[in-house]
Amino acid sequence: MDDDLKQSKKATESSALGKERPTLKTIAFMTGLGITTVSRALKDAPDIGADTKERVRMVARQLGYQPNRAGVRLRTGKTNVIALVLSIDEEIMGFSSQIMFGISEVLSSTPYHIVVTPHSHSKDPMQAVRYILDTGSADGIIISRTEPNDARVNLLLERGLPFATHGRTAHGAIHPYYDFDNEKFASEAVGKLAARGRKRIALFAPPSKLTYFTHTRDGFRAGLRTHGLQEVPIDIDIDAPLEKIRAATEALMRSSDAPDGIICSASSAAIAVNAGIEAAGQHLGDKVDLVSKESMPILNWIRPEIITAREDFRMAGRELAKTVIASIDGVEPHLLQGISKPVWED
Repeated sequence: MDDDLKQSKKATESSALGKERPTLKTIAFMTGLGITTVSRALKDAPDIGADTKERVRMVARQLGYQPNRAGVRLRTGKTNVIALVLSIDEEIMGFSSQIMFGISEVLSSTPYHIVVTPHSHSKDPMQAVRYILDTGSADGIIISRTEPNDARVNLLLERGLPFATHGRTAHGAIHPYYDFDNEKFASEAVGKLAARGRKRIALFAPPSKLTYFTHTRDGFRAGLRTHGLQEVPIDIDIDAPLEKIRAATEALMRSSDAPDGIICSASSAAIAVNAGIEAAGQHLGDKVDLVSKESMPILNWIRPEIITAREDFRMAGRELAKTVIASIDGVEPHLLQGISKPVWED
């Protein structure tokens, strides 16, 4: 065991026994460096060498060091907090956990910490954002489920708090975002079904109030035109309770207007759609095919016949974290806009 590790272990044991919170001074003592050098190393300052940074971080990890946020805020006016405003109604198959993992991966090497601020879209979606703005409890915000004219985006732009959105808006405001190309997904999904000889296609789309509904519908209709296919309309979206999606699918597949191809914009909804198809006495790959997005490779475990495209929420979390930090650092918003493409599973 090298000297740094021995000293770290000894200091950790001492701190635990005395219930003392490790400080920058503790790390400075253990590394033989100045407090200012330690502080700058933890902030990833460019004038501190890589070896020194790694040495300081190793000792900080061993000690269980956490910065005193109250002190940081008093000294700098910053909270070192990134707030993730997350709807409790979010899609259940991996969005919340995967996007948080991605954000945490990036923030782990920075002074920032993630604080999740939950809310429900059935209530006032502005409440969580207003609270953060009014209390000054974060240096930046990440929001999702964007609408074409999103009141949260308008308020954040007005108040000047750095932010990033998972999804785009459509009212001309230039702001940082990271999104998935739902238009490309939908058009390519139609092509996948056309290649299997399907002619009558139904789309389980996002709620119409969200921006990516328009992107999905545009891609879907473009795909239908390109391949000369017909739409089978349905009046339920992917935010409906899963039992309602299952029941609606069963009724649709038992009707005289049954589709031979279905596209689903969420993996949880796709599970309910598959259950409805089977409840109607049909099986995927026979008279009907199903295409769906997914964030984790689970759908093919349930039914290998489901055609899937990957939307990587973990990567989205990483990109959103980088984007909001860059926004805090003053990078122009038009330089902080990214869109990922669907990756089709073999």
